[in-house]
This record gives sequence, C-alpha cells and structure tokens, in this order.
Amino acid sequence: MFDALKGFLSEIAGGEPSERRFEANDYRLAAAALLVHIATIDGEFDANERERLQAIVESRFGLNRATARELIQHASESEREAVDLFRFTSVLKRTLDEEGRRQVVAMLWEMAYVDGSVHEFEENVVWRVAELLGVSSRDRVMLRKDAEEEAAVREVPAEKESFPGPWSKS
Repeated sequence: MFDALKGFLSEIAGGEPSERRFEANDYRLAAAALLVHIATIDGEFDANERERLQAIVESRFGLNRATARELIQHASESEREAVDLFRFTSVLKRTLDEEGRRQVVAMLWEMAYVDGSVHEFEENVVWRVAELLGVSSRDRVMLRKDAEEEAAVREVPAEKESFPGPWSKS
C-alpha cells in the first residue's frame, strides 16, 4: 500500500510514472492465476497450453504481449503461493459483476479444453471456482458446452479432397 501511495505522489509531483505492477487485488491477476492453476493441474504444461494462456490473457484483458507475459509471471507466482482458490475468487467476486464472473468461468473452460479433453482435476476446479463465484450450475454447463464446441472447431483439420471410389454412387 505504501508503494502505491509513493507512486501516486511521485506522479502528482511530476515524476515519471512508476512501472505498472499487478497488485493482489487486481481482478486480472486473480483470473490469470486461476488460468495458470487450470493449465498446470494435470501435471502437464506444454507449449500449446502456454500459447493459449498467452492468447487468452492478451485478448480478454486487452494487453500487449509483454504486459500479458508480466501478468502471467505474477499470476504463476501468486498461484504457487496460494493455499486455496478463495484467495483469487474473493477478489473476483468483489470486483466483477455477474457477467464478468461468468466470463472467468468461460476462460477456465477454454483453458481446460486446450488439449482437446478435460481432465477430472480441471473439471473439479472449474466447478469449485464457479460455486465460489456464484455462477449457476446451468451457466457453468452451458459455458462448458460452448468451450467444447469452440475447441472442436479449432481442432478440425482442413477438409481433405475426396475422390470417388467404388463405394460411392457417382
């Protein structure tokens, strides 16, 4: 808190603005920490998951690549230090409206489906987060279905050219 006040006073006095940091009460840090948790809970965090995490953070929070990386780094540290999900969900519940909380659950499902299927640990975490955020079971299931459909579209390979064969009626 003292650092924030110091930075504010420095800016008012005409000094250079201090480097922007993601504070513990920043909803973006809380949401990104939950995304990191989902991405790593199954014991694998491959390049595809890293790229998708980066893309989600950039697009959902309107951040450039470097700032998104900084947020993910801070989120990873926060997630490692956390003893439970309440640390993050309490921030989100205080700062986001109902639609914002639904969007967090949507992001978690999107992250869970990166590898094409949802691990039971990922499913359990999304369920617990949704409960803590006050997102209804109905909304949670609908958001999961949307993420599953979106993941299927991302994975569909380009159509192969088909040739008539003896089994087709030409």
